[in-house]
Amino acid sequence: MKLIIRIVTALVLAVVLLAGLVLLLPGEKIARLAADQLETQTGRKLAFGGKVRFSFWPTLGVKADAVTLSNAEWAGPEPMLQAERLTIGVSAADLMRGDVRVTEVSAILPHLNLATNAEGIGNWVMGGSGAAQSGSETAADSSGALPLRIEAVELTSASLRYAAHGEAPVEMKNIDLSLLWPDPAGTVNAKAVLRPAGEPVEVNAEIGTFAAFLAGEVSSVGATVRAPGGKGRFDGHADINGEAGGRLTFGAENAVQTGAALGLFLPDALAQKAVFAGDVTYTADGRLSMRDLAVELGTNQLTGAADVEFGDRPEITAQLQGGALYFSSFTAGPGDPGSSSSSADSGWPEEVIDASALGLANAVVDLSFDSLSTGGVTLGASQLNLTVERSRAVLKFLPAAMFGGQVQGQVVANNRNGLSVGGSLTFNGIRLERALGETAGYDRLNGEALGALDFLGSGTSVAAIMQSLSGKGWLEAGKGFFTGFDLEQLMRSGGNGGSTVFDQMTASYTIEGGNLRNEDLLVLLKGFRAEGKGRIGLGARDVDYLFSPQLVRAGTDQVLTIPVRIRGSWDNPDIRPDLGQALQPKIDEIEQEAKDRVRQKLAEELDLETEIAPEQDINDVLKQRIEQEARDQLLRLLGGD
Repeated sequence: MKLIIRIVTALVLAVVLLAGLVLLLPGEKIARLAADQLETQTGRKLAFGGKVRFSFWPTLGVKADAVTLSNAEWAGPEPMLQAERLTIGVSAADLMRGDVRVTEVSAILPHLNLATNAEGIGNWVMGGSGAAQSGSETAADSSGALPLRIEAVELTSASLRYAAHGEAPVEMKNIDLSLLWPDPAGTVNAKAVLRPAGEPVEVNAEIGTFAAFLAGEVSSVGATVRAPGGKGRFDGHADINGEAGGRLTFGAENAVQTGAALGLFLPDALAQKAVFAGDVTYTADGRLSMRDLAVELGTNQLTGAADVEFGDRPEITAQLQGGALYFSSFTAGPGDPGSSSSSADSGWPEEVIDASALGLANAVVDLSFDSLSTGGVTLGASQLNLTVERSRAVLKFLPAAMFGGQVQGQVVANNRNGLSVGGSLTFNGIRLERALGETAGYDRLNGEALGALDFLGSGTSVAAIMQSLSGKGWLEAGKGFFTGFDLEQLMRSGGNGGSTVFDQMTASYTIEGGNLRNEDLLVLLKGFRAEGKGRIGLGARDVDYLFSPQLVRAGTDQVLTIPVRIRGSWDNPDIRPDLGQALQPKIDEIEQEAKDRVRQKLAEELDLETEIAPEQDINDVLKQRIEQEARDQLLRLLGGD
């Protein structure tokens, strides 16, 4: 809106000024005198590269070729305005009565070179009172020229270059503008067709008390913008410097199509219906405030308020509330049926993650909603806080209803020196099958759990991040079950399949190099218990884990242990009893019994008063016995006892 207002008013100011001066002629000589007067009053040089002549047909008026208007001293040597031909038509009847009523002002192939300086002053603001006078009720030269009224302006195939101070220039071509101003003290109706990206964008505007507006006063403004697939409306007030306030509404059936026509290239996920409404205020120092804000994107609805401070990196502050939000088109989680990470064969996605959006703006956004679905993860009623500062984003859960329970803590994405992600979370009452299924595509463990997790990963893709993960955590779960194997059946008959129901489970773990390692899993089941240890490959999406269930035989103190080894991919692991591990305790028992018998027999043979202790080395005992026997024999030879 600011750019459109400045373009239209600058074009009109320049054309009106030229029309007033050219109409003072009756010929080229007087045209030169008028140009000298303009330079004296405003410091701007008006030049005619071609002839200046009267026209009687088809329009009564004046034609001037190759017209240029010099720029402000600080804006550079390029002319502010140049046109191949400027035609001004007047009313013959009014001219006969001594009044000059302009019925037509048209320019062919005009080019406007607009700029603002560090103080925000545009190069179209001229010194003296020339600018104001040209837009007011009268304009006269030093010899007392006729009163001037401008009624209509027509620009065809205009082009412009707009360079706001400290910003990249904006260039537009093939602009058409028509303006009706029947009452010099009244309202202007303007119509412009802009083509910022090739497609026509039509602007229809009404500016009340246009003469006062050109003089720098605040005036009422109404404008409608139509672009392919969308339409916007502004009703409020504005001034020539671009400050504005009022109600802004916008609607598009396809936001991507409309954005492309306006020169904005939006993500494909926004190719859906979009509606915006809000009370907006824009100030000359680049601050935009939005109140009573309502936004619709597809079926999503948000309300609240926002403030934007424009600069090299915009500063955004917002407080938003939503109902049921669905953003599955923006992202796909590993649990999605169509996701490339939904099977172990395909692995994690290896496409390079473009995180450059983290550096586009700084932001502090508070968001609350009834529910939110991202396609991979679904949240219930939650409060979130997003802070973005210099390519680093921190998302805080305050808390978030997730996986059937609550999650608190924060997740960080940092793209300052390469992309890294991390987090520190605590959770309570979450469903393990949902948490593991929605984040890692693994849903064989069911139960309600609490615990904590710290993690950190880096890389340019999901695969690289998962393979680099490090961290630690713990969890406790009440009643639940494993799917894919029945421990009791495995222990009794070696069969596979089914489920293992447990009463309690506890574990702690560490993560290094994309591998989660656990050494203290404890699962309490009906009639027996199971311990576990092993590795879960978060990066490789595989598992190598050993369960060691212990079954106490009824009426005895004997403990039967048949470990179960789980190996392979997450989707299709190989689960079978580990007989080697099962027999090892018995082998150790037999080996110990044999050692005990050897010690007992050796003690008898050596005529030892006490048995050889288990911790004693048999070789040392034999050595000591041999040394003792040698000493005894030596004493006998020497005549000792």
